[in-house]
Amino acid sequence: MPVIGAPMFIVSTPKLVIAQCKAGIVGSFPALNARPASQLDEWLAQITEELGKAARANPQAKIAPYAVNQIVHSSNNRLEADVALCVKHQVPIIITSLRPPAEVVSAVHAYGGLVFHDVINLRHAEKAAAQGVDGIIAVCAGAGGHAGLLSPFALVKQIREVYPGTIILSGAMSSGADVLAARALGADLAYLGTRFIATDEGNAPPEYKQMLIDSAAEDIVYTSLFSGVNGNYLRGSVAHAGSTPITFPRRTRQK
Repeated sequence: MPVIGAPMFIVSTPKLVIAQCKAGIVGSFPALNARPASQLDEWLAQITEELGKAARANPQAKIAPYAVNQIVHSSNNRLEADVALCVKHQVPIIITSLRPPAEVVSAVHAYGGLVFHDVINLRHAEKAAAQGVDGIIAVCAGAGGHAGLLSPFALVKQIREVYPGTIILSGAMSSGADVLAARALGADLAYLGTRFIATDEGNAPPEYKQMLIDSAAEDIVYTSLFSGVNGNYLRGSVAHAGSTPITFPRRTRQK
């Protein structure tokens, strides 16, 4: 399916990635989720082995490749070692964030892998394209975590006018209808994260999963106060982190 399961802090682990890939979508996880750092080698070996075993057991199955997210920033002192492990295991797709990833592109292209890069505006997209990335992830309004404010109608069109490669659309999508709409806008793939948190394989506590189910669009808070970079957060999660434990009231939804 034309879907990438977005890499999510804490939530995305091999269990979720393997389930996503077996279901026919690209599963991914942040390299920094593997703690201690030595665990990354084990995770990559586990994912490669289990997906290979599944493919051999059912040659007709359309098992998707997997991806690893790398934070390309001076604050990430694991970057060089983590990329080296991805090269060792020949990870099919590397998703890069923050800084244009020239050195990562070179390392990944050396073994035939692909690099997709997060952007929130056209200027960032042009910088990434100049570094030779294979795909650009347009992180638009409503995307979870660090995100921009541009409408997908604007950003996808702008990127497509200057970039012939793969475009992946991120932002407030959670259904098959959303994936269809992303394709109609001109994107090649849809980037879905939150939808996969409240799954059996999502590494999140039951209370958080229930909060997601009970939340709506008006519960999203856009702020730079937590990391210095603008991002979307759930109001209930912010309140829970800054106070004594609270309960999240269930919403009554009309069908």
